[in-house]
Amino acid sequence: MTAREPLSTSFTASSTADEVVRGVDLTGIRAIVTGGSSGIGVETARALTAAGAQVTLAVRNTAAGEAAAESIERSPGAIRPRVVRLDLTDRTTVMPFVDAWSGPLHLLINNAGVVTGGLERTREGWELQFATNHLGHLALAVGLHDALALGASDRDGARIVSVSSTAHMRSGIDFDDLHFERRSYDPQTAYAQSKTANSLFAVEATRLWASDGIVANAVNPGGVATGLQRNFTVQQKQSLDAAEAAGVFTYKTVQQGAATTMVAAVAPQFAHSGGHYLDDSQEAYTVPNDADLAQHPHGVKQWAIDPAIAERLWAVSTDLLRA
Repeated sequence: MTAREPLSTSFTASSTADEVVRGVDLTGIRAIVTGGSSGIGVETARALTAAGAQVTLAVRNTAAGEAAAESIERSPGAIRPRVVRLDLTDRTTVMPFVDAWSGPLHLLINNAGVVTGGLERTREGWELQFATNHLGHLALAVGLHDALALGASDRDGARIVSVSSTAHMRSGIDFDDLHFERRSYDPQTAYAQSKTANSLFAVEATRLWASDGIVANAVNPGGVATGLQRNFTVQQKQSLDAAEAAGVFTYKTVQQGAATTMVAAVAPQFAHSGGHYLDDSQEAYTVPNDADLAQHPHGVKQWAIDPAIAERLWAVSTDLLRA
């Protein structure tokens, strides 16, 4: 059987979010952007509103969210986003957010993320990066499923964009010790596991929900200097510098970093096709799990798109959330 050619677009690593949405009319589209108060999230929200979308910024810090909304409102043609509190580490804020949502949802962008410099846990005892980056977004998406299904029937499809990272190539999912209760804690490995989980989420969400008109895709925004790096240890900073020196990535602007998110959000190639991992505005090519990151900086490891692993992770994760 011949391998399928990855989906491609006319955009590149240097494309910006504005270029992706140019000529796209999102009037009437209702979108949620988590972590929309800074970095790639606020640029994503700005580009969406400039194209006519009604955007809700789901943020932990509502003061920062309102400042971002005000900044977006000053952009040409932009509509001021709505700001609603959401703390992905706290399940008591996820369900009120879901319960308060009314009507259809056409686009959910799971953009928020955390990086820790050491071991931190939630009140449940979950490792913080996995809990925030993966479990919180899974709970949000599951809670909003009916709104997304309504949006899909309203607009011939709904989309979820899950922001992953090249870091996924450093670790698969350790089902025997998801929360580092027995193994030595390495924040880089923990972050990598959470980013692999973000990609696997897109695979399983599409399998489960495509019949409802909902597809999900994962994206790697590339190297962008944002607040995400504020908690880096010296070792993490040195590792990042070494990766840059090895050619694993070249820093992008925030506008360029948001472009791949926008491709997954609006490009026709991904309107009804999900479970993909995008890099530099294209579907990435698949590499073996033992592939070297420096040799394949724009690939996706098999463990991040494996349907069987995705199904298992979904089951384990939803069991945790129900506990």
